[in-house]
Amino acid sequence: MQEIAKAFSDGGIFMYVIILPSVAGLAIMIERIVALYFKYNINAHAFMAQIQKLVMANNIDRAIKLCNAAPNRALPMVIKAGLTRANKDEVEISNAIEETILEIAPKIQKRLVQLQGVANVSALLGLLGTIVGLIQAFSALENAAPDQRSAYLARGISVAMYTTAFGLIVAVPCISAHLFLSATSKKIIEDIDLYSVKLENLLIARLRSGQTGLGPTR
Repeated sequence: MQEIAKAFSDGGIFMYVIILPSVAGLAIMIERIVALYFKYNINAHAFMAQIQKLVMANNIDRAIKLCNAAPNRALPMVIKAGLTRANKDEVEISNAIEETILEIAPKIQKRLVQLQGVANVSALLGLLGTIVGLIQAFSALENAAPDQRSAYLARGISVAMYTTAFGLIVAVPCISAHLFLSATSKKIIEDIDLYSVKLENLLIARLRSGQTGLGPTR
C-alpha cells in the first residue's frame, strides 16, 4: 500500500484523474460479464434441439413453456415470439421474430463501445501525464537552480513514468475485455440469427402442411 501511495504522490494529479475511467471500466466489465454469461446466454444448440422436437410433434404449448423457463435469455425470447404466432401467417411470424431481434440485439451489445472508449481515454490521459512530466523535467534543467535541478528532474520523470504506467494498467484490461466480450456478444447474436431462421422455416413448413389445428398456442 505504501508503494501505491508513493506512486500516486509522485505521479501527480493525472494519477487521480485516471482513477475515474478505471472505475467506469471496471463497472462496465462486471455488468457486461453478468449480462452476457449469466443473463442472456444459453446453450443454443441443446435448447433448439428440444424446440425442434416439440414443434415437429406439433406441441407448441410445451415449446412455449420451455421458453418461459428461461424468460431473460436472449434466444428463448426470440423463439417465443415466433412460437406465440405459430398459427398465424408467414408474414406475421417473420415480423414477430424480427421485431424481437431488433429489441434484444442492442441490449446484448450495450456499453461495449463505452468500454473501448474508457481504454482510449485512459491511455490518452497517461500520455498527457507523460508529456506534462517531460515538460516539467526539461523546464527544471533550464530554469531551476543547479542544486535543485536533479530533484525537479526526478519529479518530472516520475510524473511521466507513473502516469504512463497507470494509463496502460487501466487501458490494457479494458481493451482485452472489450475484445473478449465483443466476441461473446457476436456469438449470441449469430446464434439468434441462425436459430430464428431455422424456427421460421420450421413454422412455415408446419403451416403449409396444415398441422396448425392440432395444438393450440398461447
